[in-house]
Amino acid sequence: MTNKPKFKLFSNIKYSLQGMADVLKSETSFKIQLTLISIITILLILFSPFNTIKTTILIVSMYPILIVEAINSAIERVVDLVTKEYNELARQAKDIGAFAVLLTFVFTLLVWGIVIFIV
Repeated sequence: MTNKPKFKLFSNIKYSLQGMADVLKSETSFKIQLTLISIITILLILFSPFNTIKTTILIVSMYPILIVEAINSAIERVVDLVTKEYNELARQAKDIGAFAVLLTFVFTLLVWGIVIFIV
């Protein structure tokens, strides 16, 4: 691959931070999810009736949503780079990325249900 740069720790961290800035600047759904997760996290830390382990599990279980949303945003940008016109495969790629976010959200709800009602 001709455009693959050599591994440099500080450069890679810089690229990651640029990606974070891009997502925070332009992805409304990511910003909404981050805000909601932050609020829920703060409320759990302040008012949780659960022990530290349960509270930690609940908080940590929310972050895969942000991870998958960031990946979905990357998929959408690559699709937009390839074609600006309607294309069925482009629609499918974007819809599947959105479905991955939904699956992650359902997973988080299941974890919350198990921790709150079973464990």
